[in-house]
Amino acid sequence: MTSSPGLPGARTAPSARRTGPGGGPAAVFFDMDGTLVDTEPLWWRTAQAVARSAGHVLTDADVPAVVGRSVADTAAHLHRVTGGAAPVGAIGRDLLAGFRTRISRGPRPLPGALELLAALAGAGIPLGLVSASPRSVVDLVLPGLGAHRFAVTVAEGETPRTKPHPDPYLAAAAALGVEPRSCVAVEDSPSGLAAAEAAGCAVLAVPSTVPIGAAPGRLVLPALTGIDVPLLRSHVRH
Repeated sequence: MTSSPGLPGARTAPSARRTGPGGGPAAVFFDMDGTLVDTEPLWWRTAQAVARSAGHVLTDADVPAVVGRSVADTAAHLHRVTGGAAPVGAIGRDLLAGFRTRISRGPRPLPGALELLAALAGAGIPLGLVSASPRSVVDLVLPGLGAHRFAVTVAEGETPRTKPHPDPYLAAAAALGVEPRSCVAVEDSPSGLAAAEAAGCAVLAVPSTVPIGAAPGRLVLPALTGIDVPLLRSHVRH
């Protein structure tokens, strides 16, 4: 994969399609952790271990700052709640090292993930991976999902801001030359939903750790197994 002009770090496949066939969507963008692969529990356990080493026990109050958030965001939160027990940079390095160790053991694709990716690719709809995880983690997971299926991948640190800001989704759409409003984003966390909706994408939510309510332009389903190509086409904003 190569970097897109003007989008440092965002990776696009040289043969990426620019438009979706048959009335859309122009592209379907997937979050990674908790949406396509069962890594949210691994991230939570990593944050638990790092927090515990600094004398803090994670509770439900920590969920918004951990679930669906970047390493940098979670490190800043742990630095704050532990009263600066360790430098924020050291906390971030411990989080990344612990998460990579757990990921390297082989995260499981969630039920229906591989089948949905294959169906969309077979229908000629461009796919993107838009993650709040850093590139080193994304590249560990991609082979198990079929890296060749994704026309663009965007990782944390490759846009000026990461989720919950819209920058990653705007970058993915720009890399493919499509309008965000013609795309569907599949997400599992409030942070990811906020990013996709702020970018203008129609959103399909498959909650993992945190409950998600319905909202305009948002469809909530219990699992990827309930999603198919016609459903995604019908969900594009017009």
